[in-house]
Amino acid sequence: MILDAHGHLGPWPDFLIPDQSAGGMVTLMDLLGIEAIGISHLLAVGPDAEEGNRRAFDAAERHPGRFGVWQVYNPHQRNRLTGTGVWGVKLHPDVHECRLDDRRYDPVWELGLPVLAHGQTGSPWSDPEQFVTVARRHPDVPLLLGHAGLWPHGFARAADLVGGHPNVYLEICGSKMTGRWIARLAGLIGADRVVYGSDACFLDLRIGFGRVALAPLDDADRALIQGGNLARLLKRAL
Repeated sequence: MILDAHGHLGPWPDFLIPDQSAGGMVTLMDLLGIEAIGISHLLAVGPDAEEGNRRAFDAAERHPGRFGVWQVYNPHQRNRLTGTGVWGVKLHPDVHECRLDDRRYDPVWELGLPVLAHGQTGSPWSDPEQFVTVARRHPDVPLLLGHAGLWPHGFARAADLVGGHPNVYLEICGSKMTGRWIARLAGLIGADRVVYGSDACFLDLRIGFGRVALAPLDDADRALIQGGNLARLLKRAL
């Protein structure tokens, strides 16, 4: 089972996204053998969490089994969240300018669902150190550190910081990630703590998939990263 942890639908003002559609994404998923991808709608990440989440649920309904929904929580809008029918919650502290360890996110942690959060080394909003703070407060909440810190100079630091917190996983999408770095992160933190994501439709789904497919990993570690780890975290949802 190949599962993509990090996907989006919809437009974004700062990026050219040639195909923002759910149908286009499913076509690529079929080509690559990806069973399902976790999506948040970019409208939800941006100005309207309620409407964007509604559109994500609509896409999941139109393509049964192919999309898991990461419902977006905006701490300023304090939009409604559900505890059923989702993969978990998506947070973007940098867009919302609210630190990941801010208490305004408490309604998210209280759900106990997996959380995928944008992580960016050196950011005042989402540096990996803040993931450590949250992991200590909520050790039973699975937390995916999106982009593994985003910048190559921060990948190893992110692995070192969260290594002692087994509820934190490194999610590896991003234009700066490479197959060699994926293998290094698996060596630093363990392949069972690394999760494949593509950031499609921001980034081409084929490129993100190819990095893991061609990374210098043994078959067992590749299987964990490509889907085994996420399947374990999402056992209820899947």
